[in-house]
Amino acid sequence: MNESFNPTGGLRPSMEVLSSAQNPKIKRLLALQQKSQERRKTGLFVVEGRRELEHCLEAGYEVESIFVSEELRVKSEDFSLSLNNTSSLFTLHPSLYEKVAYRGSTEGVIAIVKAKQHRLEGLQLRENPLIVVLESVEKPGNLGAVLRSADAAQADAVIVCDPLTDLYNPNLIRSSIGAIFTVPTVACTSEECIAFFKERHIRILTAQLQDSRLYYDTPMTQGTAIVMGTESTGLTDQWRRAADAHIRIPMLGRLDSLNVSVSAAILLFEAVRQRQTH
Repeated sequence: MNESFNPTGGLRPSMEVLSSAQNPKIKRLLALQQKSQERRKTGLFVVEGRRELEHCLEAGYEVESIFVSEELRVKSEDFSLSLNNTSSLFTLHPSLYEKVAYRGSTEGVIAIVKAKQHRLEGLQLRENPLIVVLESVEKPGNLGAVLRSADAAQADAVIVCDPLTDLYNPNLIRSSIGAIFTVPTVACTSEECIAFFKERHIRILTAQLQDSRLYYDTPMTQGTAIVMGTESTGLTDQWRRAADAHIRIPMLGRLDSLNVSVSAAILLFEAVRQRQTH
């Protein structure tokens, strides 16, 4: 049974108030924020911010506990979340909330959430899917920005191959503004991903400078996977060999690359343009 949680005054009478950074619950929260090993070991992660938490709940995640700044009761008048009856609720003194919050403009709400297992074989794809693949992405902020573009373009999925960051990194969740919950996202090896595409006859388009054609001269109306590597090293040879076509964005200045999130947005919306006019 769900109940409505309204931090403007509808808090449970038994709400525990926390004021010390030495409280075990606060130490646990910080450990989950800061350590990927702790997230993997416990199967828990942290979501900060109203929009992010709403998207998380809409995606069917289960909240274990939620921490609300006392100031939220005054500043928020329309915020309500549907939480499971077993969720633990805590009020934080404003000074303590400032210490545990990654950023100030999050409407004073942080939650500990139970992680889900996202597997390649579990992806639900339409007939001609549009997929973004990132190989060995290092920066959570880049992945978060790509997820925002993928959401805007209504991509079917984002696949992270051989990841160097975990999908529940707080910086990733924050930079994606919750798109990690609105776009199906999985992590796997490059070998598994290539086999998945070949089996389903999804065209692989690798973004690279060498031996490539301009992206807008390449058809993207059928099932398409746009594959990008890191800015420093690009894609590995296994992706280049597996590709059905190599594409590039024209670089008219002196530099030879764009940020991966910018490149993803350009290529995704070219696919959207082609599909709308097809």
